[in-house]
Amino acid sequence: MGQAREAMDRLTEAVTTGGKPEAFREVFAENVVAVTPDAGEIEGREKVVEYYQQMVEAFPGATYESVYSYETGDTAIDEGFFNGRNTASLQLPTGETLPPTHKDVRVRSCDAATIDSDGKIVSYRLYFDQLDFLGQLGLVPEEA
Repeated sequence: MGQAREAMDRLTEAVTTGGKPEAFREVFAENVVAVTPDAGEIEGREKVVEYYQQMVEAFPGATYESVYSYETGDTAIDEGFFNGRNTASLQLPTGETLPPTHKDVRVRSCDAATIDSDGKIVSYRLYFDQLDFLGQLGLVPEEA
């Protein structure tokens, strides 16, 4: 296992163990750029840590079910399912706050992380179906 895989695994562990901000700071480089479907492009470690911290708080006890796990050179890629129950407020990119729904979600996601020479993530891309996620939370009206 190489450094990229180790960094990705540390990130997954931080998400699924209710990671403290320090756990996220240890895995991301100061100049990290993350791209997410819900918050768009996020620049800088502190903003990325904030993004992840609110997810950990909104879904305490979340799990990750790996389906595929790859590493090539300085990049690791994971595909799997994020599973959790929404028990705290969710902060939207618009600044609005959604109250907890207390509903379970199981959302397929794909993550790609590229590391620097220090083994810190400098480029991170997260993909998941927002409509599926919001639908499972009961925030999208069901079709008639």
